[in-house]
Amino acid sequence: MRLLITALVLLALSLAPEARAAIPQRIVATTFPVYQLVRNVARNVPDREVMLMLPAQAGCPHDYALTPQDVNKAASADILVVNGQGLETFLGSLSGLTKKHMRLIDASRDIPDLIVYADAKKDEHGHGGTNPHLFASPRMAAAMTLSIGRQLAKADPANADAYRANAEAYARRLDALADDFAALGKTLKNTRIVTQHGVFDYLARDMGLSVVGVVQAHDTQAPSAADMMRLIKGIREQKAGAIFTEPQYPDKIGATLSRETGVPTATLDPVATGPLSAPLDYYETVMRENLRTLEATLGTE
Repeated sequence: MRLLITALVLLALSLAPEARAAIPQRIVATTFPVYQLVRNVARNVPDREVMLMLPAQAGCPHDYALTPQDVNKAASADILVVNGQGLETFLGSLSGLTKKHMRLIDASRDIPDLIVYADAKKDEHGHGGTNPHLFASPRMAAAMTLSIGRQLAKADPANADAYRANAEAYARRLDALADDFAALGKTLKNTRIVTQHGVFDYLARDMGLSVVGVVQAHDTQAPSAADMMRLIKGIREQKAGAIFTEPQYPDKIGATLSRETGVPTATLDPVATGPLSAPLDYYETVMRENLRTLEATLGTE
């Protein structure tokens, strides 16, 4: 992934000035959460089409295999917007298929405070030690929005002001949402949680929550019997307040853990999936529901 990004950046820098000045028409976002951010940044910008590359229900594409339709969408892009930080390992198979004038935008570019595992082996998806799930935190999603806005403004100077204004407005809304999560975190009775996988690490950090267990360290592999025994023991010893599953995964394992430990289970949606025609405020709507779920499940002082 990083080699591909480097190659595309070098290619863009090597293009003739007249090629770099070409006006982009089609913006393709790799995943659903990035697509929603781009749609908000590019809203009302004339003659610009925003497309989603992967299916809207694909979820976190850790082991995703590209289809011919996905490849065609990527090849048609004037701008390709990626999540970055190794989430889109599938992009390696696109090498040589991209158009020479394509711009690449990494939504995680220049964002500080990324979660980097002290030991790369702790990164459950092999992402080079960095957690790529920034989008599941409104605070980090706001930073991604601003990064996308800056890079779109540079790639499409004719509409730079519109991109920047849209990005700043949407980021303010996401930051306000993040403030509400942070405020709730200070009032919760129990701040120790178990999550489906590492998608909520940034949100937990924002709220002051401690992730004391992970249901599926490898999101395509169910925990073994030994893993389940360790989880049950850890949940009891850590006195976890809740087990949170995700709608993108079966909830059978979470239900089993809840039954064995007596700890309540509930669903948190990282907005990794959604309807292709989702409204522009879909992310905020889902996250507000997550806010209510956290409050109801963990309780407040």
